[in-house]
Amino acid sequence: MDWVERVLKVRRHSRNGERAPHKPLLLLYALGRFQAEGARPIGFSAAEEDLRRLLREFGPPRATSPGYPFHHLTNDDGLWLVETAGGPGSPGPEVGRLRAEQASGRLHPDLAAALAEQPGLLPQLARALLEAGFAPSLHADICQQVGLDLEDAELPGQVREQVGRRDPAFRIEVLEAYEYSCAFCGYEGWLDGVGVGLDAAHVRWRTYGGPDELGNGLCLCALHHRLFDRGVLGLSPDRTVTVSRKYVGRAGTSRMLVLDLTGRPARAPQTGTPGVERRHIEWHSSQVFRHPARSAVSRRTAR
Repeated sequence: MDWVERVLKVRRHSRNGERAPHKPLLLLYALGRFQAEGARPIGFSAAEEDLRRLLREFGPPRATSPGYPFHHLTNDDGLWLVETAGGPGSPGPEVGRLRAEQASGRLHPDLAAALAEQPGLLPQLARALLEAGFAPSLHADICQQVGLDLEDAELPGQVREQVGRRDPAFRIEVLEAYEYSCAFCGYEGWLDGVGVGLDAAHVRWRTYGGPDELGNGLCLCALHHRLFDRGVLGLSPDRTVTVSRKYVGRAGTSRMLVLDLTGRPARAPQTGTPGVERRHIEWHSSQVFRHPARSAVSRRTAR
């Protein structure tokens, strides 16, 4: 089994469509540290806040501890080792014990040696983790957070086989169904006869079983696509727009472009074409959207 296959096995710990990106995020963080400073151990106390922020921003919308991946990644096929001031082995996932026993983690020596000998391996592993576990609109943000430079990195063949090829017809089908207009804000734009600034967004991510079908698609402008994948925006079962109460925007443009969407009905596709299926809305609500949602009534009353 090669290294790409090993890191792809880590991603499979999700169940029933639930997102479980804790270990992949730790691996991406460790790869970023390796790219910057080599195989130096990563002290838990020094990395704790970085990991907590990664899990908060790119993990599922439920509370989790940075101690969980720091400890449990040691169970995955020679990728990660933990030791304490007392010797090899992890003291467990409890944050207090990891701090008290001065735990540190590092990439397995075999993996570190392979990364040093094969310069192209690190970006391949990172691309594999990103493609297999996160929406494409999040990749650049994650790389920036962990300090990874993946310019010109090729996508490993194993990832294409596992995730599957994107259906090129999906984008056109979605944009045509929504008449090249953002379902949230109504934006439309053209350059030389070609629609610009519009995406075909997957409601349920492809990496978690989301199909390239109209019932799983929304036409969104680039801004609202990114906010949708970050959990700032969502959909209610009756297909009205939800806005996370955790989102803060004080500028007038933030209110106009984001906050004023609260409770607004999402644009429906053309008559005779299916809207977003409820099961995909429910997946996004439980796995991506940052609850609680703002109240449209209270927002308007406060104006």
